[in-house]
Amino acid sequence: MVGKRHASEEIAAKLAHADELAAKGKTQREISKALGVSIMTYHRWKKTPNTSASSAQTTERGKVEGRVQTSSARGSDETIRQLELENSRLRRLVTDMLLEKLKLEDEIRARQDARFRRPDSGK
Repeated sequence: MVGKRHASEEIAAKLAHADELAAKGKTQREISKALGVSIMTYHRWKKTPNTSASSAQTTERGKVEGRVQTSSARGSDETIRQLELENSRLRRLVTDMLLEKLKLEDEIRARQDARFRRPDSGK
């Protein structure tokens, strides 16, 4: 059985109505029943990126991810330089951590070797 197709404008209008119902405290079952669609269709509509409700979420997400937007506004040369600088800092951090780890492992081995050595019995 083939389902009914809805136009994107109709989906956007129904999602706006669904947001109003959700603000009033209606359950998802009640919202989907009021829209005349299944709960899964309602969830699929909310998930799609080309609806007006999700475009508002995208702009809010863009505000949160301001670093990505500002880096795209800058020149690519400056962005590459900043990334190379960050990369070198991270490499130094990882190297320092690995050296510290090796030093601690050597200490642990030395302690274990000292504990497992048997004193000579003088024979």
